[in-house]
Amino acid sequence: MKKTNKIEEIVNSYTIPPESVIYTSGNAATPRILLKQLFIDKSIKNVELLSVLLLGDIKDIFSKECCERITHRIIFNSPHSREAINHGLATYQLIHLSDIPHQLKEYLKPDIAFISVSGPDNGGNYSYGTTVEGVPAAVASVKMNNGLVIAERNAQMPFVLGTTIHENEIDFLIDTDYELPVSPVQKPGVRAIRIGELIAELYIKDGSTLQYGIGEVPEAVTDAIIKKGVTDLGIHTELFADAMQKLIDMGIVTNKYLINNFSISSIFLSAEKSGYKWLNYNSSVQNRPCDFTNNILNIALQPKMIAINSAIGVDLHGNIWADSLNARQIYSGIGGQADFLRGSYLSEGGVPIIAMKSYTNDGVSKIVDMCPEGITTTAIAADPVILVTEHGAFNPGGLNLTEHAVGIAHLAEPDIRDYLLKQIYENEAFHNPREALKDITPKGFIPYGLL
Repeated sequence: MKKTNKIEEIVNSYTIPPESVIYTSGNAATPRILLKQLFIDKSIKNVELLSVLLLGDIKDIFSKECCERITHRIIFNSPHSREAINHGLATYQLIHLSDIPHQLKEYLKPDIAFISVSGPDNGGNYSYGTTVEGVPAAVASVKMNNGLVIAERNAQMPFVLGTTIHENEIDFLIDTDYELPVSPVQKPGVRAIRIGELIAELYIKDGSTLQYGIGEVPEAVTDAIIKKGVTDLGIHTELFADAMQKLIDMGIVTNKYLINNFSISSIFLSAEKSGYKWLNYNSSVQNRPCDFTNNILNIALQPKMIAINSAIGVDLHGNIWADSLNARQIYSGIGGQADFLRGSYLSEGGVPIIAMKSYTNDGVSKIVDMCPEGITTTAIAADPVILVTEHGAFNPGGLNLTEHAVGIAHLAEPDIRDYLLKQIYENEAFHNPREALKDITPKGFIPYGLL
């Protein structure tokens, strides 16, 4: 391993020749200095860059000028990449989070890895820090293709226990020191609080295993869990955020019924600097690659696996979409939603949940008659996913298409609900809608007011 403080010595057109395929760490472990050099050195051209949710001060690499030299293959969008991907300057790589390692090894085959690390420990092992996901598979591919592993060691990156890389696998190392990107979370509003109360009361029990991400609803779920007083929870998740830290600190998460005695995640994000300090050498949490955390069979092994994810919209059939606003306007990415929805359904006592507010901040309903034409769905109508909004929870188990539609319509705002029910009643494609509409509370639907 060669150490240097001169970035131009390790990121240049000699180390990164044309036709190179680069895989970079993302999220809070985005190697900012390495990526900035890709933008600065205009002699680096005709290369591909694979990424998952790049954060921090790196927006220049998605400029039109840079995109003419570098082909971005974006697995999960960030605010920096959204404009480039939706104007044809970058391309969207459709991959489940669980499948990233397999596709890296079998199809994409990167020959350069940009990684973020901390350490080493006494054994010469470096931590991947706050992001593991597909990075170990990228390193393995690089080594198979006689390529280069280029690491950025940030003095502020925590040493997260679990999956590590030995110093012998790193070709170049550069030291940096800058704050990690944070993801601020708004205090839960009334609608989020109602969703959290519904989920905690109906589905979270002593000994449940949790998966959820970051945002108002996860914060509200956490508060409702504390209020309910459940015990001995476990964590098996793809993204670990501050809300889960709170449950560990309070002793509510003990991982007593998991195979391991610690919480497992593949990605770590915090709303403030102290959250990253909390992770440093903290034996209550460990990182794992996404083909472990998001493997459907591993998820299914967790007791009472409660998977809570969000969505952009749902239609009356039960089709769910979370990555796109329409067929060719990519907002985020496929991510691991389908992995956890399907894995949790196979868990003994598990529950797959999509939790979302019934309308956007702009007043647009997320509950619609039919999904946008051509859109990518992260769950199809046949997936037995429980839907929760501030108006109630709907379980589609055992119900036909008409019963689906009526129950889902009740998740919407009253005026939208009435409009959707009218569409159902007047559409001859729905079988016997009068029968499905006869009950004040439709089959499978639990209104918030009955909690």
